[in-house]
Amino acid sequence: MTKNKWKIRLIDSSAKSGDTKKQTAKQIAVLMSGGVDSSVTAYILKEQGWDVLGVTMVIPVSCDLGKSVSSGSDATLVCDELKIPHIIIDVTEPFKELIIDNFAKSYKKGATPNPCADCNTLIKFSMLWDFVRDNFSIANLATGHYARISRTSSNVYLGRAKDRTKDQSYFLYGIPSKKLERILFPLGELTKEEVRNIASEVNLTVAEKSESMELCFAGQGDYRYVLESVETDRPGDIMDMQGNKIGTHKGIANYTLGQRQGIGYAGGKPLYVAKIDARTNTIALGEREDISSSVIKANNINVLIPVDYIPEKQIFGKIRSYGNPLPCKLIVADKTSMTVEFVEPLFAPCPGQKMVLYNSEDNIIAGGTII
Repeated sequence: MTKNKWKIRLIDSSAKSGDTKKQTAKQIAVLMSGGVDSSVTAYILKEQGWDVLGVTMVIPVSCDLGKSVSSGSDATLVCDELKIPHIIIDVTEPFKELIIDNFAKSYKKGATPNPCADCNTLIKFSMLWDFVRDNFSIANLATGHYARISRTSSNVYLGRAKDRTKDQSYFLYGIPSKKLERILFPLGELTKEEVRNIASEVNLTVAEKSESMELCFAGQGDYRYVLESVETDRPGDIMDMQGNKIGTHKGIANYTLGQRQGIGYAGGKPLYVAKIDARTNTIALGEREDISSSVIKANNINVLIPVDYIPEKQIFGKIRSYGNPLPCKLIVADKTSMTVEFVEPLFAPCPGQKMVLYNSEDNIIAGGTII
C-alpha cells in the first residue's frame, strides 16, 4: 500500500489481475478525468501499442466536504469504448488536507493559491502515482496535459506544448526530475482542435464534452464556498497607499492583487488592489506602478535543469499560466528560494502563485511559490 500517512484506497476496478500484472515495459497508467483530453491520450497510447490502465481519482466537493466527486462515469464509459481496464481511487483525505485546506489557509493570509499546480505536485504525480506503482506494478504515467517531454542521451526535459494557447507546463513544474523519464504527454505535439478531431473520428462519447473552467473541487459552484469556515468574509477598510481609509470592502477573500473590477470604489482613475493585509483585514488600492515589480522572490523550489539554475544567467520566466515567458535573470538561486529580476516590471506578482523559469529551448529550469 501507499507509504504516506494519508488514506488512499481503491474503490472500484474493472481491471482483472491479468490486465495489470503482465510486467511488460509497455504498461502505462493514464489519469482520466472523463474529459476529451485524457480520453484521447488513452486512445493514442493504446494505438501506439501500450497496455493502458485508466485511472480516475475521487476528490471532495468544496461546498460539502461530506461528499466527493469524480468523473468516473464518463471515464468508465470511455475505457469501455477503448476496451481498456479502469480503476477509481479515493484520494479525498489527502486532497482535503493538502489542497483544499491549504487553499483556505492561503486566502486567510491574504495570498492567492494555485491549487492546480499544488495538486499536480502533491497528489497526481506523487502519492497517486506511487499508489498505482505500488499496487499495480505500473511504473509509467501519462496525462492529458498540454506539455512536452523531450529526451537526449543523458537528460529528460519538461517543456512548453506546441499549442501555446493551451500550454500547461506552468502547472507541472513541481514534478520531481527523477520521474520525468517515466512520463508521457501525448498531447504536447497537438493542438486542441486536432485533439477534438481525433475524438470525433474514433467516435468517443466525450468528443464534444465542454471543458471545465472551474476549480475541480468547486464543482459548478464558486470557489468561495471553501472559504466559509475561514474568517475572510468580514467587511473591512479599504485604504489608499498612504494609509488613509477611503471605503469598505466585503471581505478579503473576494479580492486578489491586481484586481480592478468589483472593488466597490471609484477613484476617478484606474485603481487596483495593491495590498491585502489579513492581519488588519484591510486592502489598499494603488495605481498600476504601485503593484508592478521587476524583482520577484519565490520559495519551495523545484529544480529540473541544475546547469541553468545559476545567478546572472539570462533566462525567461512567467508568474501566470498564460502568456509567453519574459526575459529575466536569476539574482539568487538557492535550494529553497530564488530571486529573479525581470527586464521589465511585471504587473501584480501574487504571493501564493507560481513563478516558473524556462531556458531558450522552452524547457523548465525551475519553479516555486511567489512570496
